[in-house]
Amino acid sequence: MEAGKLRHKVELWGNTRVKNELNEWTNIDAKIKDIRADIIPQTGNMSRQQGIETIISKTTHKFIIRYNSGKDITSDNWFMFRGKRFDILYILNPYFRNESLEIFCEEVIG
Repeated sequence: MEAGKLRHKVELWGNTRVKNELNEWTNIDAKIKDIRADIIPQTGNMSRQQGIETIISKTTHKFIIRYNSGKDITSDNWFMFRGKRFDILYILNPYFRNESLEIFCEEVIG
C-alpha cells in the first residue's frame, strides 16, 4: 500500500450509544474517527422522478484505506468528506492480503 496515495482526510461516522439527561441510553449520530483515504469516483447517474420536476443523482465512489484503519467499519457507518455524506454500500478486502480495504459508497444528495 502506497501511503502517498492516501491524500484525503475523511471522517467516519456512525450511531453511538450515549446516556442522555434522563440517564437513559440513546443512539446519536457521532464522528468515530478520522481516516486517510484515496477517493476514486466510479459511476454517476441522473434521472427524473415521474410526475414531478425532480432530478435524482446517484454517484458512487471507491474509498481505499489501510486495512487496520478500517477493519471495524460496517455498512451501517458512513463517511463525511468536504461536507458531503457517503453511505457505505459494500466493503471489499482485495486479494485477502489484509493490506487495504476498498469501500464502495454512494454520495447522499439532499
